Amino acid sequence: MHAGTGASASRSDRSDRSDSDRSVRRRVRRLWPYLAAIGPGLIAASAGNDAGGVATYASAGAQFGYRPLFFMVVVTVGYISVQEMTARLAAYSGKGLAALIREQFSLRLSAFAVAAFAIANVGLVVTEFAGIGAAFELFGVSRYLSVPLAALAIWMLVLLGSYRYAERIFLLLSLVFITYPIAMFFGHPDWHAVVANTLLPHFLRSNAFLLVGVALIGTTITPYIQLYTAGAVVDRGIGPDEYRYERVDAVSGAIVSDLVSMFIIIATASVLGGSGALSSAAQAAKALEPLAGRFAEALFGLGLLGASALAAAVVPLSTSYALAESIGVERSVSRSFREAPLFLGLFTAQIAIGAAVVLLPGNLFNLIINTQVLEGVITPVTLAFILVLANRRSLLGDAANGRLGRWVGFATVVSVGAFATFLVLQTILGWFGVALGL
Repeated sequence: MHAGTGASASRSDRSDRSDSDRSVRRRVRRLWPYLAAIGPGLIAASAGNDAGGVATYASAGAQFGYRPLFFMVVVTVGYISVQEMTARLAAYSGKGLAALIREQFSLRLSAFAVAAFAIANVGLVVTEFAGIGAAFELFGVSRYLSVPLAALAIWMLVLLGSYRYAERIFLLLSLVFITYPIAMFFGHPDWHAVVANTLLPHFLRSNAFLLVGVALIGTTITPYIQLYTAGAVVDRGIGPDEYRYERVDAVSGAIVSDLVSMFIIIATASVLGGSGALSSAAQAAKALEPLAGRFAEALFGLGLLGASALAAAVVPLSTSYALAESIGVERSVSRSFREAPLFLGLFTAQIAIGAAVVLLPGNLFNLIINTQVLEGVITPVTLAFILVLANRRSLLGDAANGRLGRWVGFATVVSVGAFATFLVLQTILGWFGVALGL
């Protein structure tokens, strides 16, 4: 009797374990499509925390402490909206942003949009190689050696590999951002001040704070991120049926990217808050001293190098996608130079120009930060096109923006445009000796 009871209990235990195993397998199967979709959104958003991003966020924390945190929360809401609209446009239309603009708008508007993309992105390619040079200088390696070698490595990665292979490398480079949340916790920030400045606005009525605000917008909601997201979604063959998985990728990528941005601000604010704007990568590395001590510069250099290398590939790719789409020729990382000569030729030219400009004398860190202001001015142009396209039922049908999407998108475009307009007016009036103060 006891033996029968034991056997029955054993069968019951095996049955329970079997049911539990089947339940785990079902969960994995349901989760797998979302994990498999990770790529375009996360890579694009991670690339946004590039050399310009790291430099701008670090400088914002050093200059204004925790005050920029609430501003970043607001920017994140707009960023999520923009990334979701971009991925949806690409998935439902099967076309990149430049191709959609060419088809849906006049020739003049299309040429204006593509020209704005190209100008902004060429400037950004320069900053990415500047970030690579600044990172290697922390390790004692001259930019005249590191930049040409990095340019050659990035060029070979894209031209000799497939999209899937390049995507895996890009995702691997994204792992460098783990250094910043670790640095934040070891910096022992004032958590009460962090929470207060995150939940409530603590803005300053100053031109310097406005300039930092425009730079934060420019380095977060950056045109090349949207161009790359759309191009990569198309390159990957993601359609309407898979869009629900890609939406998770796009939204989670935007959230993770901006959390990293806030970690960088908190880390630098904890150590350098109130010390003023940064002028070198070595100054920014001081924010990691509580964690790494004398290895702080090496740790910061690793993060800056990975971020810069990731974006140094993504930025020129986004420009190549845009220009190739606007003309209607072949564009894919998986194609050979013979199959996609314009697409890969443009990529090659941008790599060469970016690396060459960085080899000229000058302060690399200041060059990186100033370029983000240019991005902040051009960003409203991109956002306006994305919003109009995502609102069009003639293009997306039932997948077009609903009421909430239209309002969030409109608020984002107007807010970013207002910041950019004020900066432009301030700059132009400054040429005539007129100060437009706050």
